[in-house]
Amino acid sequence: MWKHISLNKTFDSLTAALSGPPALAFAPAISLAAYWTGGERALIVVALALPVVFALAASTANRAGKHAGADGGLTPIETFAHEMGTLIKNPRTDHDAACMIVELDGFPDFLDLHGNAAGQLMADQFRSRVLSVIRSQDIATGLDQGKIVIGLPASPTLDLEACIQMSGRIQAAVDEPIVLNGTSVYVSCSIGFCLQSTLSDHTFADWIEAASAALSEAQRNGPATIRAYTPETYRRARVRANLRSEFLAALDSGEIRPWFQPQISTDTGQITGFEALARWEHPQKGVLGPQVFLPFAEQADLMERLGQVMRHHAFDAMREWDRAGLIVPRIGVNFSSDELRDPALIDRLRWELDQSDLTPDRLAVEILETVFSRRPDDVITRNVTSMSKLGCCIDLDDFGTGHASIASIKRFDVSRIKIDRSFVAKADRDASQQQLVSAILTMAERLSVETLAEGVETPGEHALMAQLGCDHVQGFGIAKPMPFEKTMDWMAAHQNKLNGMPKIGRKAGP
Repeated sequence: MWKHISLNKTFDSLTAALSGPPALAFAPAISLAAYWTGGERALIVVALALPVVFALAASTANRAGKHAGADGGLTPIETFAHEMGTLIKNPRTDHDAACMIVELDGFPDFLDLHGNAAGQLMADQFRSRVLSVIRSQDIATGLDQGKIVIGLPASPTLDLEACIQMSGRIQAAVDEPIVLNGTSVYVSCSIGFCLQSTLSDHTFADWIEAASAALSEAQRNGPATIRAYTPETYRRARVRANLRSEFLAALDSGEIRPWFQPQISTDTGQITGFEALARWEHPQKGVLGPQVFLPFAEQADLMERLGQVMRHHAFDAMREWDRAGLIVPRIGVNFSSDELRDPALIDRLRWELDQSDLTPDRLAVEILETVFSRRPDDVITRNVTSMSKLGCCIDLDDFGTGHASIASIKRFDVSRIKIDRSFVAKADRDASQQQLVSAILTMAERLSVETLAEGVETPGEHALMAQLGCDHVQGFGIAKPMPFEKTMDWMAAHQNKLNGMPKIGRKAGP
């Protein structure tokens, strides 16, 4: 395989030489040599042949130049697959080969924050830096804008240590800052690789899958991480793949549904709403939280499907509470970035509300602050503002963790700020925490935005939030998330508790 590549490079060099200006300078010498060796007949043949040779060489060089410019030095994926497949079919027992995948950390977030033009600049820099590190005999192709796969040919010196060293050199090259609009931007990459010797009977697809499994393991252990494929990696990858398949089935079977956590007023103690939180009621593994299955949903592009399932169950719950005569003013449902990028979201949401006979003001659209703090694209901006105009309440979730600007709060017509639990925890005992919460509440008051404290776990935190003027509270100190079947009993018990509390009012006259 690599001899074939070497011949191609030699041919390319010869083509470039024949198509360039230096070749024309040698034309008289070539003609004179032909005359000396073959006489007039040879001179005539050379004189007729040289223009044709130069024309063909120039045409070939032009086509090659266009091809090189199109892929920026990367091998087309079809050629890469063919070369790697040839390597698999002709293994060498005394030499090892490797497949390596390099991916920029957080590249989708970078696109959200800086836009497509900056993303293309980043991808170009990433590609050129990776190509500057790999050896001349290596081949590389692009899997997508921020991901490159590299084929390392069989070599007696290629082993685990050599792959780790090359991975380190690639990371060092990628880590260099990139100047973007006059500002240095630092990025990193994660790398997964698979030595051919660690696989037994396999195909090119198996090799790529093994390297991808190693890359996924690297990314789960943090940015700028390197992992090598092992049989244990494969086992863990299969477990995750099986869980992903189960997740798809669970969406259809109803195993994945919302559990509801109440939100109450700090002024009256009355229920002001519930937040719908995704739970997977797995028949063997028990109740699984979103930290377990959300990565599968994101990787499989199922966040929109999950959102639709959550809204369906949440709206059904609202109808049941209404039929039972229970007052639940609002239901909070989380919307992911994937959902907010759907141009058809508003039409679908109108239809879902209409089918459930609910007015838009009874839906609280919960959006993470990180979505606001990035530079939202036109679709996200249009969908959020359209939901606000429709009458939905816009809740800014996990406030204080994503650096959303005040301008974003006003632009998206945020109805309520949800103060992240990291600010609420121990605020009744920590003066610095109390100052942070007070500052947030003061800002919200000036902006005429409601507030809700998340993660309230103790009576002291609850009392402090009420004292500081926070409008609503939510957390384990009020109630843990519960399945729908338990919500009615909890509401009845909570109302009985309120009814039994002494009324605070003015003393009656004598």
